[in-house]
Amino acid sequence: MKDIRNHRRVNDILLGPLERPALQWLAAHMPKWVTPDILTGIGLLGTFLILIGYVMSNYNPAFLWLASFGFLVNWFGDSLDGTLARYRKIERPAYGFFTDHMIDAFSQVLIFLGLGISPYISFNIACLALISFFLLTIYIYVRTSVVGEFKISFSKLGPTELRLLAILLNTYMFFAGVHTFELTIGSIYTVAISIYDVMVVIVTVILFLIYVVSVIKQSYELSQLEK
Repeated sequence: MKDIRNHRRVNDILLGPLERPALQWLAAHMPKWVTPDILTGIGLLGTFLILIGYVMSNYNPAFLWLASFGFLVNWFGDSLDGTLARYRKIERPAYGFFTDHMIDAFSQVLIFLGLGISPYISFNIACLALISFFLLTIYIYVRTSVVGEFKISFSKLGPTELRLLAILLNTYMFFAGVHTFELTIGSIYTVAISIYDVMVVIVTVILFLIYVVSVIKQSYELSQLEK
């Protein structure tokens, strides 16, 4: 087992050439009283804004803009806390890794819960998406412990791109509204689903396939290494 405090971080994302310089600039210009822990709290605040936005969209679709703003706040805090710690050379690797990712897990539950409570996404489908997301997250954490590499990007896609996709989906839902159609399964069971349910199911399947392929590939590499 690798020492979690000395793991290598890999985040090779599509928006990396834009995100990394932006985070470095923000870290260099951040007031001294702003600490990584404060930024982690800001990221969590963004999560609650997302949850509130989705829940309140039951009463007014304009609250979807609050959810989108929450994703921006969440990105700011969650992406910048580690960058600031590294910039100021005040890293606490074990504490930071544990705290950050426990809060991430809690945030994921709140975000998908909010989606399921909103009038746009079925609660069951939101839960399935959360399960696939959790499976991939667990793979990342276990692999970090075994290999010593914290890889959070797959095919140039990472948390930043997922946040952007969520904001784009929120924008589309706001302008398109809620539209459902009936899907008959077999001859006796009919369920009402929306186009957004179909979109989330597609993303869920993609996440699950990434998980399955990654697990099989990593298992094979470890078996060859430890023959």
